[in-house]
Amino acid sequence: MKVGFIGLGNMGKPMALNLMNAGHDVNGFDIVAVDVQGLRILESATDVAKNADVVITMLPNGAILRHVAEAILPVMAPAAVFLDCSTVDVDSERVVAKMAKEANVIPLDAPVSGGIGGASAGTFTFMV
Repeated sequence: MKVGFIGLGNMGKPMALNLMNAGHDVNGFDIVAVDVQGLRILESATDVAKNADVVITMLPNGAILRHVAEAILPVMAPAAVFLDCSTVDVDSERVVAKMAKEANVIPLDAPVSGGIGGASAGTFTFMV
């Protein structure tokens, strides 16, 4: 599976690495330079979203989620999945879901539980 991962902080980085180590083709992006232990980093969120089967976001707030969605949804393939794992406000999730549907992308709101340890161990609980 071709996975785009946007947001490689304390939670996103180990999630992306677990997907890569499981054999998925993962491209990542973060606005902050991070050591990603072999993960392929692209120059922009839109580069990550192009040709991805699923784009996963792990972002710090609703404003950033909305901004990223505005940038990536126009370049995502029809019927690709936009899986947002950020813990953000309900209004932002609803706006982004509407934007995704209008772009023929499948939106999934999927905040996680388990903390950094769960991200590293791959033992998160996803609430989709």
